[in-house]
Amino acid sequence: MNFYDKEFKLGMLGGGQLGKMFIQEAVNYNVQVCVLELDSKAPCALIAHEFICGDFNDYDTVIAFGKDKNVLTIEIEHVNTDALKQLESSGVKVFPQPSVLELIKDKGLQKQFYQQNDIPTAPFKLVSSEEEVREHLSEFPFMQKARTGGYDGKGVHVLKSEKDIEQCFDAPSVLEEFVDFEKEVSVIVARNEHNEMTTYPIVELEFNPVANLVEYLKCPADVSSEIESEAMDIAKKVAEKMDVVGLLAVEFFLTKSGELLVNEVAPRTHNSGHQSIEGNVTSQFEQHLRSILGMPLGDTSIVMPSVMLNLLGEAGFTGKAKYENLTEVLKMTQVHVHLYGKHLTKPFRKMGHVTVTDNNLSEAYSKAKEVKSLLKVIS
Repeated sequence: MNFYDKEFKLGMLGGGQLGKMFIQEAVNYNVQVCVLELDSKAPCALIAHEFICGDFNDYDTVIAFGKDKNVLTIEIEHVNTDALKQLESSGVKVFPQPSVLELIKDKGLQKQFYQQNDIPTAPFKLVSSEEEVREHLSEFPFMQKARTGGYDGKGVHVLKSEKDIEQCFDAPSVLEEFVDFEKEVSVIVARNEHNEMTTYPIVELEFNPVANLVEYLKCPADVSSEIESEAMDIAKKVAEKMDVVGLLAVEFFLTKSGELLVNEVAPRTHNSGHQSIEGNVTSQFEQHLRSILGMPLGDTSIVMPSVMLNLLGEAGFTGKAKYENLTEVLKMTQVHVHLYGKHLTKPFRKMGHVTVTDNNLSEAYSKAKEVKSLLKVIS
């Protein structure tokens, strides 16, 4: 059945902002996207072809939702993979595959995968409890990452000395050696069922120091062509070894000695690709659609250098969202505002993003800084 047929149904688990931007692209191809999401007021609620309010972690709910779909995808990896395996075995195409999701949901399995496949990553140890963390006191400092459940900077602790143990997770986790990095960069790779692959140009990430969330993204990253080529090759290797169909965002540490180390990956559209809506020929959201439906992959070339700013809820504000100085920002040229449709704000919640395009990347960055100083999400 053709993807543009009225009877074709694409199901998506998760109804947040990634799903909303995905649906906005799918509409251009007459693809009907049906969404399963617990939050009845999630960003996808108003634009999905069908919006089912339900728990994507519940086995029976996922089975009932997915059984009549031609293809199933996700916008968040924390979903019921047992149900997805059953649907896959019954003939429903599930991309990314449940086996990929199981690997990526567990940071310990991720790290072991990199090690087993000669993919460069920071040295690490796996521990199961606070007691086991204490066994490595002489080797501090570490980044402690919960093996499961972490998301958007959550599930991570810095352990520099014994006093930090009071803050550590008493649960299965990864102890990752500190990396003396110059910057953090990311490459998004797309792969379809025919093993066709393409990558987006490398981007540079700048994090909010308090929330540990991406605050700015620059495209292209300020790295050598050799570094970019190496990052693209590693990203393709990861995607091929995982046998993933769909998008895979591969985040790297670029060390001060010029080494690329894979930090984490995400099997979906990703914050490090939002600038592609205006900055690249094919947005990451259209590319994800193309890859999971077996379409030819789109051109990822840069149309214009771009800087993305994440709009985060201001500290000290919780309640109905208000966008301070939005009118002033909308007067600015080559500034593209994306609001996610979240009616309630809270500190550091992702409420939208702004992409600034300019032939001069430093000019775009300066304008993005100006936008940040003006546009505040308050209540």
